[in-house]
Amino acid sequence: MEIQQVCILGAGTLGSRIGFQAALSGFEVKIYDVHEASFQLSKKMIDKIAEGLVSSKIYSTEAIQLALARLSYTLDDEEAVASADIISESVTEDLTIKQKVWERMGQIAPEKTIFTTNTSYLLPSSLASFTGRPARFCAFHFHDVFYSRIVDIMPHPGTDTALISVLEEFGRRLNQVPVLVKKENHGYIFNVMLLSFLGAAGKLLVNEVASIEDIDKSWMVNFHVPMGPFAILDSIGLDTAWHVTHQLPDANSKAFAALLKTYIDAGKLGQKSGEGFYTYKP
Repeated sequence: MEIQQVCILGAGTLGSRIGFQAALSGFEVKIYDVHEASFQLSKKMIDKIAEGLVSSKIYSTEAIQLALARLSYTLDDEEAVASADIISESVTEDLTIKQKVWERMGQIAPEKTIFTTNTSYLLPSSLASFTGRPARFCAFHFHDVFYSRIVDIMPHPGTDTALISVLEEFGRRLNQVPVLVKKENHGYIFNVMLLSFLGAAGKLLVNEVASIEDIDKSWMVNFHVPMGPFAILDSIGLDTAWHVTHQLPDANSKAFAALLKTYIDAGKLGQKSGEGFYTYKP
């Protein structure tokens, strides 16, 4: 189960970052998406990340160019998976969409391919059977890749246990710190803690206890950190946050999800759209 060829499903924020890190780590990478416009946004994002990595002397310009040469984009899903040793899926956080994607991957991917989902909140057991190869399926969840370098490995009950050590080694080669989630859990480890934190901030805002800026400042100054909860939500993506929050049963979460939806409907998705709770320079 040696991994050399990596396929990324979804050229969004995290899919692009995972793909770029994989290319920097020496893997051949194909990024697949159904929207060609997503590729331009992905390339802009990667160029910006690359600029920061060079200016901070983490990578040389030559290393960046070599990595970019190992990364390609395609609208053809069969081409994307033709030689894939592993698939990392980062499509829209919607159960039905992901199930359809994995049904298709099960039909066209080589027998050798390891299937992984980067879902933020769904359980791998809700997707695995759609591949027709559930033993080859596992959640492999990234956070930021460059700044927050934890990668969660969460098998479902039918995952081949031999995959765990393969994914641990793959995670380390991607310059991540693998952690094992021993049984299925919505939100893995960190996201469970983060959700409580963001939910508390959302409750304060919805109940008009304080402004977005003052809630963020309170957290940032007390913990000596550069981002508060609403800036973190912008970095995650308000659409991703809504997909998780609107499924929660309590009234405070429902109210916060409704607020998030007003931003989404206005096209304010966070950093990736240039505006969310805050405005960002292109």
